[in-house]
Amino acid sequence: MKKIILAISALLLSSNMAFALDNNIFKDHSSVALDHAKNAASADNAAEVVHHAGTALEHTLTASIAAKGIAKNHLNAGAEELQKAIDQGHLGKFNSAVSYSQAAVVHISAANSVLESKH
Repeated sequence: MKKIILAISALLLSSNMAFALDNNIFKDHSSVALDHAKNAASADNAAEVVHHAGTALEHTLTASIAAKGIAKNHLNAGAEELQKAIDQGHLGKFNSAVSYSQAAVVHISAANSVLESKH
């Protein structure tokens, strides 16, 4: 009986630690993603949009791996907007690239708000 209780306790502890780790990954990467998405949205030229949107995209995708539910949906939508911003920036379409970056900021901010409201 003691072995069963010990095994169940170990399982619960490991699942709590995994959740805490996922939560930290989400927070860290979504915060950096938001900063870069904001920089892309306020960039002065298409090359700058591409640079910041690319970095934001990497962090958004990493955060999305650790996210769940509504936050994950927002991060995925933000990633799509960032990819569009990058594509438009490569084409030299500065205004479109900025617009897509602004949309990404909205989604990443919403993902962060979902996490904050759970605490």
